[in-house]
Amino acid sequence: MTDPLSGRAAEEEVPSPPPRLALGGWSFYFIAKLLLFWRGLIGLHPLANLALLALLSLPLRSARLRALRNIVAVPAAVSLLYYDSFLPPFNRLWSQAHLVGSFSPGYLVELAGRFIQWELVALLVLIWVVCRVAASYLRLGVLTAAMLCAVGLQQLRANQAEQAPALAAVAVQTPGAVAGETPQLALQQFFEREGKRSATFKPPAANSTPFDLIFIHICSLSWDDLQTVGLDQHPVLKQADVLFHHFNSAASYSGPAAIRLMRGPCGQQSHTGIYDPPGDRCALMPGLEKAGFTQQMAMNHDGHFDDFIGLLRKQGLSAAATPLAGVPAPLRAFDDSAVYDDGAMLNRWATARASDGAARVALYYNTISLHDGNHFVNGPNAGKDSSGTYRIRAAKLLDDIGQFMTQLERSGRRAVVVVVPEHGAAVRGDKMQVAGLRDIPTPALTNVPVAIKVIGPGAHALGGTVHVNDATSYLALSHIVSAMLDKPPFDAAGFAPSDYLAGLPLTPYVAENEGSTMLEYHGKYMLKLGTEPWKAYDPGR
Repeated sequence: MTDPLSGRAAEEEVPSPPPRLALGGWSFYFIAKLLLFWRGLIGLHPLANLALLALLSLPLRSARLRALRNIVAVPAAVSLLYYDSFLPPFNRLWSQAHLVGSFSPGYLVELAGRFIQWELVALLVLIWVVCRVAASYLRLGVLTAAMLCAVGLQQLRANQAEQAPALAAVAVQTPGAVAGETPQLALQQFFEREGKRSATFKPPAANSTPFDLIFIHICSLSWDDLQTVGLDQHPVLKQADVLFHHFNSAASYSGPAAIRLMRGPCGQQSHTGIYDPPGDRCALMPGLEKAGFTQQMAMNHDGHFDDFIGLLRKQGLSAAATPLAGVPAPLRAFDDSAVYDDGAMLNRWATARASDGAARVALYYNTISLHDGNHFVNGPNAGKDSSGTYRIRAAKLLDDIGQFMTQLERSGRRAVVVVVPEHGAAVRGDKMQVAGLRDIPTPALTNVPVAIKVIGPGAHALGGTVHVNDATSYLALSHIVSAMLDKPPFDAAGFAPSDYLAGLPLTPYVAENEGSTMLEYHGKYMLKLGTEPWKAYDPGR
């Protein structure tokens, strides 16, 4: 047709093609997540992912609306990826932001490096190339939606199987595991039973042999860590009078672990419950003080991070800390504060103890020498990251403890030394937590090597080391201490460690942090994160 005014042919308007359902480049995002999920590197929430997929597939004719959708979708996709990952819940991360902000730059770089797997990066690049090629021949959006639906159905069936009452398993309960028709009911019943249990410390008789109680509380040392670095046969462990192989620290952070030790005379409390006032019957150090012991405290750090020393005060530990001035500090911590030499600190306390005149002392010693992020200031190991020096630091600490015990032996002072770690270091990590992360209180983190050694004149154990392979926790330690107050293990004829284990209280496995709970249930470990349903925990090693 010719325009009558211009004489030119009128341009015919070509109608734009109707919008169609398509993911475009977003297919790579979902396919990559599915592959990561099948490799066990992340979790997956199918409904949330399908909702995002539907939003991105919705046909929109307007270019502006499509641009606006992408602006909204990018942060939503990042948030969903974080939600699908095994990283700590964002509210937990936000609540700890002030602590993370105190980490040294070097430690932050070290942590970031643990999340980068070059093999995985190469795999993602390969997936991107495959998606670009396949998009010309396949409807990747439809294929992705189908795979997400399949994962959703699979998870639904698995959750139904896990939540169904395991009646046959209830009848035959696994030793060390909690009982109940569902994990949630089992957890509730566990805390109800634990609330009724306690141990008491009676003042020793007037003619009773006096001795010191020394609690060495070690940050970041578990059986899994020791086995990983080949120190599980260290002499401090092999020469113990009593050695626990399944002792549950019940937490994987220092603060809660310290509270739980300080409340050892009572059964295990919930994570929220430990922040309530302890009460007289549950307070370890005040209870020992009433039994005739003088409280004392020493640490190889200043105790200011996360107000650790203030937390101890709230649990009734009122003693002043042994001064740090003049003690060598070969390490700097993750927050760049000084970490003092354990051998020198223990020697300083022992020297002061020799002249203080107290008949009985209860010492709490806390060490952070093994904490993730610590690094040497000088010497051949200066400049190495903390994971590369863990074995060196662990061997040094155990050697220092061994030398301290020898020093006590030579001094002629009677003492019962209790080596009890707070939690592990996650030296090797697992598929849900990279090395060094401790948000999920896994057995690899909370199964800690607890050793008891009786030292001094008359301290001759009959029959060698007694190995405790039952599931135990802090109440077992208080039980042994109570028995030793009743009958001190110092006799010319020797003592049988097994005598102090009679009626030892056992504690099924339950461990908690803020927002995460793990329990042993019918022979497997079950995990609950926040408000999500219980699921079987698979470390994927």
